[in-house]
This record gives sequence, structure tokens and C-alpha cells, in this order.
Amino acid sequence: MEQLEQWFRQKQVERTIQALKKNNFEALYVPDAKVALEEVMKRIPDGATVGVGGSVTLAQIGLLDALKNRKIQLIWPLQQARSDEERLELFRKSFSSDVFLSSTNAVTEDGRLFNVDATGNRVGAMFIGPKKTIIICGVNKIVKDLEAAEKRVREWTAPQNAKRLGKKTPCVETGVCSDCSSPDRICNIYVTLAKKPARTEVIVILVGENLGI
Repeated sequence: MEQLEQWFRQKQVERTIQALKKNNFEALYVPDAKVALEEVMKRIPDGATVGVGGSVTLAQIGLLDALKNRKIQLIWPLQQARSDEERLELFRKSFSSDVFLSSTNAVTEDGRLFNVDATGNRVGAMFIGPKKTIIICGVNKIVKDLEAAEKRVREWTAPQNAKRLGKKTPCVETGVCSDCSSPDRICNIYVTLAKKPARTEVIVILVGENLGI
């Protein structure tokens, strides 16, 4: 049974990589977090300005710690800002970064990236502003289509992230999105990258592990 599941996963990854490439994204598969970290680091030149979007995945593969030892200008709003005003200013600066790093909430088998954001800084930088965006994604985030992607976010990603961030939203209590109007709501902006943006290089690295939320 395990071998059969691995075979199905392999075929799913192959379909997804091919679809991403058909949609003009650069896409590659790596077996684990260690190789994913190596792939990202070699795509970041010394002296680059590097913006970071909020991501559990980036922390899990050790990327954020590795960046601290590189000769780069790091823009990491959620860690560096000491006030809301400073955080907003760093969000703006990340839009002019040479490289922007993030994960994605879901990637579909037909090669689309689906994301939900609270303020829009993360999703916005995926498609305009930075010269290059690198997206790292565990195979657990592959879904069949956009309908399945939205379902994943509503029934898993958004409630889990709201809980992780200490938000006071209904989904923290119920475990599922109720399309609330809470001031703490984190799913305000829905963005689908159906094709590679015209002016931004987007690299998608699929990792053969379960990563992120």
C-alpha cells in the first residue's frame, strides 16, 4: 500500500511540475528540505536585497537562519519591525527587493498558485515589484484544482494560521472558516497566479516532504 501511495504521489508531482512549466513558471522537484535550502541559496547572489514573506515553510527548511550568515540586505518585516508603522515601511521596501522568498497556500495539479493573505504584502510581492520570487512548497500542498485549493485554505490553512498567530476569529474555535467579519480576520485577499507574471521571474520548488500549514 505504501509503495502504491508513493507511486501516486510521484505521478501527482510530475503532473504538477509539467503544468507549472506549461504556465511559464520555472519549476523543479527536490527530495527534501536540505536540498531545497541548497537550491534557494545558490539562487541568491551576494549583495542582493532579499525580502521575506511570512512562512512556516521557510523556517522549517532552515532558510531564515541561513540567510543571517549571507552577505545580503535582508528585509524580514515580521522579525525586524518594532512597530506597525515600521512593519508597513518594511513591507513597502520588500517590493523593491532583488529576491522575494515565500511559500504558497496551495499549488494545483494544473499549475496554479493559490494564496490567501491578510494585508497583501506577501501575495503582492509574488507577482510585481521584486525581480525574482522563489516559492518553496511541500508536496502536502498539492491539490487537484482551484476549488480544492480554496477548500484546503478554508478548512485547514486559515484556521491553523489564525490559531498560530493568536487571532480571535471564529475559525480558531470551530476549525473551519465561517467567512467572518472579525477585525482579526487573516483571509482578506485571495490571489491566484494562473500563469507566470509578465515582469517577475517566479521559481517554484516542490519539496518531497510535508512542510508548512
